[in-house]
Amino acid sequence: MTPLRLGFSPCPNDTFLFDALVHGKVELEGYAFEPVLEDVETLNRWALEGRLDMTKASYGVVAAVADRYWCLRSGGALGRGCGPLVVAREHRPLEELVRGPVAVPGMHTTAYRLLALRAGPPSRPVPLVFHEIMPAVLAGEVDAGVVIHEGRFTYERLGLVAVEDLGAWWETETGLPIPLGGILLRKGLAGVDPVAVQRILRRSVAYALDHPAASAAYVRAHAQELDPDVVRRHIDLYVNRYSLDVGEDG
Repeated sequence: MTPLRLGFSPCPNDTFLFDALVHGKVELEGYAFEPVLEDVETLNRWALEGRLDMTKASYGVVAAVADRYWCLRSGGALGRGCGPLVVAREHRPLEELVRGPVAVPGMHTTAYRLLALRAGPPSRPVPLVFHEIMPAVLAGEVDAGVVIHEGRFTYERLGLVAVEDLGAWWETETGLPIPLGGILLRKGLAGVDPVAVQRILRRSVAYALDHPAASAAYVRAHAQELDPDVVRRHIDLYVNRYSLDVGEDG
């Protein structure tokens, strides 16, 4: 077996897509995938360091690592209506909020880059792990926060308001789907055929789409939000036709 250390987040869309890969539910063609589950910004930093063989990473870091990683066509997060939200305790103009402390899920994330494109870099960005952002906003530690993942579905029940949908802004400006994260494979790995790895990756995604209940236990074991409805909505939003192949738009 040829081992590959594969980094991805514990979020439902990733565990849903990679369950078959990790647990050998599809033909792996002699490869073994060792999962390394971390938050997206940790994975971004590790991609910049070249630490893992294969990893999920924000599309914003792809150009910086293109000399040592391929970006594969399957398994990523790209879509419409699924972008980061800026949330706050009360409605205030975004241009005003970015002059104060704003929690972001990492300085290399698509969320941070979209915020900077839309309103300019915040004066006081506060990088936090994504599940710490809304508590920081509620506690008044920051004026606003950029939420990703299941935060799109839970901010209202915490009493927060959405100030801006950064994904909707991106789609209006560009007409393109929102580029959240892709799967990278390190170049030059001994005995590793990137075409075969891409084929296996697509096979895992296709299995997930064809057998949506098969990964339920793996998804539940790692989800931050355990409400079954939130988990289902999370997967339905972030797993789409671009997950199988980014296509021409991607």
